Amino acid sequence: MENFEFFNPTKIIFGRKTEQKIGKVLEKDNIKRVLFVYGKSSIKYTGLYDRVVNLLKKEGIEFIEHGGVSPNPVLSHTKEGIEKVKKNKVEAILAVGGGSVIDEGKAIAVGAKHEEDIWEFFKRTKEIKKALPIYVILTLAATGSEMNGFAVITNEETEEKLSISSEHIFPKVSILNPELTFTVPSSYQAYAVVDTIAHMIEYYFTGSYCPNLQKRLILSLIKTAMETTEIILKEPQNYNARAEFMWTSTLALNGITRLGIKDGEFPNHLIAHALGALFDLPHGACLSIVIPAWMKWYKDKNKIQFEIFAKEIFNANEADEGIDSLKSWFKKIGAPVSLKDVRIAESDIIKIAKNAYNIAVIWGMAKKYSLEVLTEILKNAND
Repeated sequence: MENFEFFNPTKIIFGRKTEQKIGKVLEKDNIKRVLFVYGKSSIKYTGLYDRVVNLLKKEGIEFIEHGGVSPNPVLSHTKEGIEKVKKNKVEAILAVGGGSVIDEGKAIAVGAKHEEDIWEFFKRTKEIKKALPIYVILTLAATGSEMNGFAVITNEETEEKLSISSEHIFPKVSILNPELTFTVPSSYQAYAVVDTIAHMIEYYFTGSYCPNLQKRLILSLIKTAMETTEIILKEPQNYNARAEFMWTSTLALNGITRLGIKDGEFPNHLIAHALGALFDLPHGACLSIVIPAWMKWYKDKNKIQFEIFAKEIFNANEADEGIDSLKSWFKKIGAPVSLKDVRIAESDIIKIAKNAYNIAVIWGMAKKYSLEVLTEILKNAND
């Protein structure tokens, strides 16, 4: 295995009704005032909003509301949150929602502790030195943001979707109650499993060396994500399936699956971010379009890994058969697999490729993912 350093300070509180502990968790940490970050309306329909409010009030914790986070969180709304934090002397962020809510909460936590424009950190021209503590109640398992130091925001003016990474934005405590995901629509469960799989196959395929332990761990988690998703789509309130999927999704991007792998990269996310920035598609839908197209382009660069994947996941012998099987499975669960599926014209490919190339420059991947290469991959996604 390659040398590595592993750091994950997030405390996980997992299981039924665990959201009831949030007030006590904040009180124990001597938090008196939080920014309560949430999405559009789902937590109000489910009653979670009222439960959280009552739990905060019970412990005497003041809260400033910051609702309305978009599925692709945007910079302008993030800046509004930063202003609320500074104006009201907020001590911590409480993010109640899925990855989008958590990511915006993380960005606000950074912006609250710096004078620089928050977008400078996403452009990677400024270094994150501190952030407010972040607390999470997860309602959609997909991004792994509940146990990692990443966040993604879209600048709607420049049509850029970029990320930050810092040890300062690991949530301090994340509460994971699988019951809170019972109402997740089937379409978003499909997008969630695609994102979960993507988080693991990026390094699995692109690493120049992948230890057997990591191969087995990744493939096992992928199998679990797929098996539990098929159960969830048939039985949305199957607690054990929801629980296993939730924990699988968390493990997929909490750092464990990447340990000891050499030279891994995130090219599928790079291209998917460009799609999401330009067309405001769900992140998982962007990935289900990009992944088979990228695999088709990349397969001969790491053929053995592709053959192992095909055999272990689909009992297939050839790389191409494995790719086709994954694409068919994405279609089976209702995820789009081509640009045509989401009504993106072939004439838009060059615009997407240019946007992706700009991200590649920021991520230090421009030599391998030139404009020409990105265009070729996107043409594969047009089938």
